[in-house]
Amino acid sequence: MERNSSSRYLFIIMAVFMGFLNACAKYPPLNPQAEPPADYTYIIGPGDELEMFVWGNPEITRSVTVRPDGKISAPLVEELPATGKTPYQLARDIEKELSRYIRSPLVTVIVSGFVGPYSEQIRVVGEAANPQSVPYREHMTLLDLMIAVGGMTEFAAGNRATIVRRINGQQRQFLVRIDDLLKDGDITANVDILPGDILIIPEAFF
Repeated sequence: MERNSSSRYLFIIMAVFMGFLNACAKYPPLNPQAEPPADYTYIIGPGDELEMFVWGNPEITRSVTVRPDGKISAPLVEELPATGKTPYQLARDIEKELSRYIRSPLVTVIVSGFVGPYSEQIRVVGEAANPQSVPYREHMTLLDLMIAVGGMTEFAAGNRATIVRRINGQQRQFLVRIDDLLKDGDITANVDILPGDILIIPEAFF
């Protein structure tokens, strides 16, 4: 009976180990240095907080929130699409709207609360301490992302984590080594993060 239990236990260990090897072989490792977006500029998304300054017209200057439908509303500016635009582009569109009421308006848009469109957010799912979507920041790395989500749970299999990334219009999945990075301080595991990446942290087998 004891021998059968030992054999069963050994079989489970071998199955887990083979599953780990298959998972590692299934996905290639992520290149530590990704090609960052050229001249990356923040794109406005639903939920962003915007400061709209209309020079010489303090009665119109105010803070606005981008609605879930991607539009903003302000005095003399109604139902204006904001999602997918840079702050500069939105400022020019607001000027165009205000020019019907104000001569040569000069507008500045400043983003004060960052959310961004879904296509630019970094999503972290699975065994993160605080799974969430994080706005992309220039030169963001895996270490920065793990700090933002508070690390991993005690049940996480960090070295089996993967990043889903869109390359040339297709989604591809790559292996990353979070355990090596956070527990062993292996800086070679600190890969670059790009807008739209999805980090999946699986649960350990035991």
